[in-house]
Amino acid sequence: MLRLTWVQPEDLIGHELRQASLDGREPSAVAARWRAAGGPEAPLAAGASPTPASPWLRLLATDLLDELSGLPSALADAEPTDLRTITSLCPDWPRTAGGGGARDGAGGRRGSSRPASPARLEAAWLGRAVGCLLGKPVEKLPLTAIRELARAAGNWPLATYFTARGVPRDLLTRHPWNRRSASTSLAENIDGMPEDDDLDHALLVLLLLQRHGRAFTTTDVARVWLDELPAGRTFTAERVAYRNLLGGVEPPLTARHHNPFREWIGALIRADVHGWTNPGDPAAAAGQAHRDATLTHTANGVYAAMFTAAVIATAATGDHDVHACLRTGLTVVPPRSRLARAVRQAIELAHAHADFTTVVDLLHETYAATHHWVHAIPNTALIAAALTHADGDFTGSVCRAVSGGWDTDSNGATAGSVAGLLAGSPHALPERWTAPLKNRLATSVGDFNGTGFDTLAHLTHLEASRP
Repeated sequence: MLRLTWVQPEDLIGHELRQASLDGREPSAVAARWRAAGGPEAPLAAGASPTPASPWLRLLATDLLDELSGLPSALADAEPTDLRTITSLCPDWPRTAGGGGARDGAGGRRGSSRPASPARLEAAWLGRAVGCLLGKPVEKLPLTAIRELARAAGNWPLATYFTARGVPRDLLTRHPWNRRSASTSLAENIDGMPEDDDLDHALLVLLLLQRHGRAFTTTDVARVWLDELPAGRTFTAERVAYRNLLGGVEPPLTARHHNPFREWIGALIRADVHGWTNPGDPAAAAGQAHRDATLTHTANGVYAAMFTAAVIATAATGDHDVHACLRTGLTVVPPRSRLARAVRQAIELAHAHADFTTVVDLLHETYAATHHWVHAIPNTALIAAALTHADGDFTGSVCRAVSGGWDTDSNGATAGSVAGLLAGSPHALPERWTAPLKNRLATSVGDFNGTGFDTLAHLTHLEASRP
């Protein structure tokens, strides 16, 4: 039986009940009706429960999803999704690269900022791939399992790719690697960069800019997806939005209709190219990330993408340390939002504790019980903590991000992108990380399969240089 993940109403309702509680709505009455009818909780790790619900229970789930979407939010004023309202709440919104005061970050050339060099961009692409690859085999594993597997291989604190060599069989049985990734992402199996949505989406943004330029619209994002992104390579909020598009739902409603994943990490993983192509102009980068993100996400899911794009745009100049980059990222996030508070707390923890394990434990203590492991808020906080604690060092950043658990491959990818930019050149990245990639990327997006990271850097530089 085919149980399509991330779209079944009986699976979505549990996630929506949790999301409603997080974003300031009161879902208790709806939750009581769902439980009284025998409705299950949301699947903990998978995207679908193992058995389908009855037709009646599925209809009830659909009706309750509609009812939940109409509940008012007590956080609406502090956490808008509209870009103009977001900028109005950000007192330190960055000025454009040319010195202009425009606050919407949309359209047009970025002023006088020079594009990042191809070498710096190649380091960023490689960094994103390395961090993603490091996190792939332990994605979905609990924090304790990540630590036990690394320790058993003599790789703790984490310092290189995961391996099954030397790990006791009983431990591998208790904590199996991610089944889709172990054959391509353990150290003994790596042969180039395998396909992953964390790299696919960067390629899609590159295609978006090639076809529509930096003044693209959210509808343009949708068109590129429908043309180039296989539906089976979408997950969580992206799959729901894709389904909505095929059902005739227009953006930005695609981000809200029956989409409990709208504050998860999917928009954040699409932000890098927006930052890479706007060096020194975090406002423009955040504006582009917003237009991309609102196809699939709202509020904090969008802020995570804007924050990441602004951090990366600042890092891409090579003129700032990681701490200045993170401070700039916070200037494009509404200061009273949950994401801003989480990032500020994570940075404070990273400064306060010499042992990163303590930082991770405190973050999990704060968020693990209330947030799904793919939610943008704890994952963005972890990325900020890892970059801060490692002082932007490449190995330290990707290893800390992955060792903190949750969405390990996505967190490693973003941390690697930032740290790669700060390193400035592919030659500044340790060869033990980059050599196994063999300058080759696998993907099902466009004509990019087998493309080298040097070529991707050149193509990105062309888009960054385009008027």
